[in-house]
Amino acid sequence: MNPEEEKRATPCSSPVFVHNPHLDVMKDDVLYHFGLGTATHNLPAMFGDVKFVCVGGSQWRMKSFTEYIAAEIRMEDPESEYPNICAGTDRYAMYKVGPVLSVSHGMGIPSIAIMLHELIKLLHHAHCEDVTIVRIGTSGGIGLEPGTVVVTKKSMDATFLPKFEQVILGKTVERNTDLDQCLAEELLQCSKELNQFETVIGNTMCTLDFYEGQARLDGAFCSYTEKDKQDYLKKASEAGICNIEMESSVFAAMCKLSGLRAAVVCVTLLDRLKGDQMNGSHEVLQSYQLRPQILVGNYIKKLLKAKAGRSCNSATV
Repeated sequence: MNPEEEKRATPCSSPVFVHNPHLDVMKDDVLYHFGLGTATHNLPAMFGDVKFVCVGGSQWRMKSFTEYIAAEIRMEDPESEYPNICAGTDRYAMYKVGPVLSVSHGMGIPSIAIMLHELIKLLHHAHCEDVTIVRIGTSGGIGLEPGTVVVTKKSMDATFLPKFEQVILGKTVERNTDLDQCLAEELLQCSKELNQFETVIGNTMCTLDFYEGQARLDGAFCSYTEKDKQDYLKKASEAGICNIEMESSVFAAMCKLSGLRAAVVCVTLLDRLKGDQMNGSHEVLQSYQLRPQILVGNYIKKLLKAKAGRSCNSATV
């Protein structure tokens, strides 16, 4: 383990920030889309030990990750029936194993943004510190073999600029989309040690749409040619973009604002230069979707093992 990883494996005081003075004067804070709240739940008792948060689009995927990480870190029986902490709502699903929280975020920027507002407040109310958050998901690759895992360097918009724009009170607010580069390098090194699948670091394009916004030819509407599509995707590749998805920009922006150490890890299901539809078998696509889980799960296990080793060494001194 390198010095940076050792530093991350030891306790440090890095709180989760909220930037909203109105929260200070609220008696209760209802996290409506989670079915949780400061008046109805003891959030520090429930979540105060969280050090890792993994988020992904589908509820099924996040439950699957919970079962996987339980087996990896051996803190609970992976065969257990893990309850959905957000069972009081049908918007998102949340599961917890030891210091690892697993949360679904739905599809697209609006859905993940709502989830992140409430997740960041939850971590803040629970007094969590030194939290690492990773989005694990799927994407379309550009010039990569299907099954390649991409760790995002920068999230870029559909004009190839590293920014997230949001209209607030009628005015456009621009936010930075940088992610933690040390964390990205640590994840890449972890993949090299696993030696199970190809992993690269590259820029990710985040779009507002799955079809026209990603230059697909197979949507209900299309006003451009195959050549137009190819020219656009080649320009994206020249900007260092390796894959396309629909959540990374707001994820990066919000995590940076809150002080969360963040990464985006997505597997490519197809090479968009060669087609638009995912024609691989269900079994192959399922095996690809497990790759981000395997990488992030092993990274978490590695840090927890290092932390436990340091604790044991301290106890014997």
